[in-house]
Amino acid sequence: MSDTTPDGVTEYDPAEVQALLELGRVLLVDVREPMEFAAERICGALLYPLSTFDAAHLPPEGERIVVFHCAAGGRSLTAARMRKAAGQPAAHMAGGISEWKSQGLPTVRVGLRTA
Repeated sequence: MSDTTPDGVTEYDPAEVQALLELGRVLLVDVREPMEFAAERICGALLYPLSTFDAAHLPPEGERIVVFHCAAGGRSLTAARMRKAAGQPAAHMAGGISEWKSQGLPTVRVGLRTA
């Protein structure tokens, strides 16, 4: 179940994000660097590295919830806080792709889908 940090950022568990992805209800944004993304990623995630991130360049939240993720949750929380400061709803996936994998959820790795 999603939770909210003291500063108003919604935190989703990886299983929740997976379910929302399957329903087409989430826009998952990976804020890791391109080499990390190329090595392994979550299918359907879009890359927008935190090193070049500008919340003003993201579309406003529409029918899909914008959820950020990274390796372990730190960078995605930073991106979500930046989005919140820009006046938009802010959410991230707690634990990042590391937690995603620890829950046995699939990733794409060098062109191969893994569990």
